[in-house]
Amino acid sequence: MSAAVTSLRNGWRGLAFIAIPVTAIAIFLFYPAALSIIGTLVRPKDGGGYTFSLQSYVFFFTDSYSLTNLGRTLWTTVVTLILLVAVNLPIALYMRFTKGPLATVIQALALFPMFVPGIIICYALIRYMGPNGWLQSLLALVGFHHYASPHLTPWGPVIGLIWDGMPLTLLILISGLSNISDASIEAARDVGAGRIRILVSIITPEITHSLLIVSALNFLGIFGQALMPFMLGPTNPEMMGPFMLRTFSSVRDPLQASTQATITFLICSLAGIAYVRSIARRPKEDRK
Repeated sequence: MSAAVTSLRNGWRGLAFIAIPVTAIAIFLFYPAALSIIGTLVRPKDGGGYTFSLQSYVFFFTDSYSLTNLGRTLWTTVVTLILLVAVNLPIALYMRFTKGPLATVIQALALFPMFVPGIIICYALIRYMGPNGWLQSLLALVGFHHYASPHLTPWGPVIGLIWDGMPLTLLILISGLSNISDASIEAARDVGAGRIRILVSIITPEITHSLLIVSALNFLGIFGQALMPFMLGPTNPEMMGPFMLRTFSSVRDPLQASTQATITFLICSLAGIAYVRSIARRPKEDRK
């Protein structure tokens, strides 16, 4: 059997292997999403038939409450992303270059939220940082009586999303740092490079790909979040997740809820494209 025939057969086997999950994604994800998007653009006419209309999008982008909610969602997403990297990068650096039981304990604590359901995290944070919670009681014991709870403020969802996103962020950053060889670090130290110089000139360029993946995946997860903004955040303005949920279930306006979902999908698509381009570019860089 020739190599070409073997390669062709392996190719068909590969396509058959992914056919079921790809079909499931097309049927249960892309098809309903396409119907929802088309439903926001094509509306029935009074005399019968259908007409193309952008009225629901015009309403969204001229409604101050909708724009305020979109701005709050972008603010929460960007602030959470910055804080996630700022919190997890030092932990990842410590775990990469430090061995011992303390590093193992820190790793276990940082990955612990991965095994806790989101609703449990919400209730735990409410009991801890909410009014008359444990944190306020502890601060009162040491004489601090001016504690202002972040619960039901814009910082409530930020704290919850940081807690929820820590494991994924940490795992990706550690994976990126593991590609940095000890020899390159030692060589830089031998020529007199300090820690800041090593971080800027050697470590940061090597983990740029990981930082991009962390940013894209967390952007997708944070922007469409509904549970934590609903449990920990304010109701006015609110993030797009609870806004869509309330518009659909309480206001009973499926057209406007679909419009909000479509706008959310288009914004998240930018992060998705960045992620896919990063993944597609990585093998080419590795082959160089």
